[in-house]
Amino acid sequence: MNDKYLTVSAITKYLKFKFEQDPNLIKVYLKGEISNFKAHTSGHYYFSIKDDNSKINAIMFKRDTTKLNFIPKEGTKVLVEGSIRIYESSGSYQIYVSDMQEDGVGNLYIAFEKLKKKLQAEGLFDEKYKKPLPKIPKRVGIVTASTGAAVKDILSTIKRRFPLCETYLFPCLVQGENASLDIVDKVKQADKYNLDVLIVGRGGGSFEDLNCFNDEELARTIFACSTPVISAVGHEIDFTIIDYVADFRAPTPTGAAEVAVPNIADIMHSLKQYNIRLNEAINKKVNYLSLYLDSVKNSFVIKNPEIMFENKKQTLDILNEKINNLINSKIEKTKVELYHYKNHYILNNPVNLYKEHSNKLTNIIDKLKLVNPLNVLDRGYTLTYIDDKVITSSKEVKEGSTIKTKFKDGYVLAKVEEVKK
Repeated sequence: MNDKYLTVSAITKYLKFKFEQDPNLIKVYLKGEISNFKAHTSGHYYFSIKDDNSKINAIMFKRDTTKLNFIPKEGTKVLVEGSIRIYESSGSYQIYVSDMQEDGVGNLYIAFEKLKKKLQAEGLFDEKYKKPLPKIPKRVGIVTASTGAAVKDILSTIKRRFPLCETYLFPCLVQGENASLDIVDKVKQADKYNLDVLIVGRGGGSFEDLNCFNDEELARTIFACSTPVISAVGHEIDFTIIDYVADFRAPTPTGAAEVAVPNIADIMHSLKQYNIRLNEAINKKVNYLSLYLDSVKNSFVIKNPEIMFENKKQTLDILNEKINNLINSKIEKTKVELYHYKNHYILNNPVNLYKEHSNKLTNIIDKLKLVNPLNVLDRGYTLTYIDDKVITSSKEVKEGSTIKTKFKDGYVLAKVEEVKK
């Protein structure tokens, strides 16, 4: 009988499943006013979104809150994107927000993203164009409103950290319709003052309040600046176009002043450390040289310099003796060779050398005569040619051929009438 009754968990799970499968609830866009806002220590945001008649609970996880360009607060009108799901523990439905922006600045935000993509594509944000900030600037320029917390924080921070630095204020509008043009004019003016670094910014505010720093002409002016520029607009979560174009982006105006100038206390500490290290290095070098000088002064050679010369003399005597021995040896060897040459039988009896070579020549001539084919002609033999080629067989002769026969005393030409083989 109880089978038809469901548990609360079962019906909640069923409703949760239906919510998650409904395409109309997977992605919804709501607008309303924030109430009961709470920023949890975990980084998540818990709040409600309400209008005149209804209210819905909302949660935005830390992974998405870090992408916001404004600080949510009670009463802020917002445009949110997310999904509607059931929270099982309480059985209530709520929206899980993935994106949120202030209502009324939607068009401004779209224009911001469009300009950001355009300038990024042109390379105005590239790191290779970022100018380095000087370590110890002498002249710092400030482009901001002449009144307000921003300029006070910047000036007081610079004076506290590095009072030796000169500051130049170029007051301008930082909010409203004509603010962008005024900031452009003051940046161009400041760039002619031979400054070491220039701070451009203002204190916190809404996205609309900071929108004058999202101007294209201002971005291009800062990019073309010969002076290194630090952007200091709003709070740490606020981002404007000039933050991407500037040479350095500071999270706050105070942060910009801290980046722009060093802390004189740190410099003094560093100088003291350098002084200590320098003195230590000098003392170490002096001690080393003193020890070295003592070792030289107490060396055996310095105390007994004649010993050094005596050793050299002995070495010289040994070398001299070696040279004399080599010379004498060479002379004796040459004398022996000369003696052999003088007593050689050829020099003593040069006629014998002539007779010996004459006999060798006669023997060679006789051998050549024996192998000379022409000598056989003296014994009655002949040589027969056809076309100056010696004939060795009757097969080489044809009827009608002209042959030439060589005797020992001349040639005979004959014409062949018959060849018998």
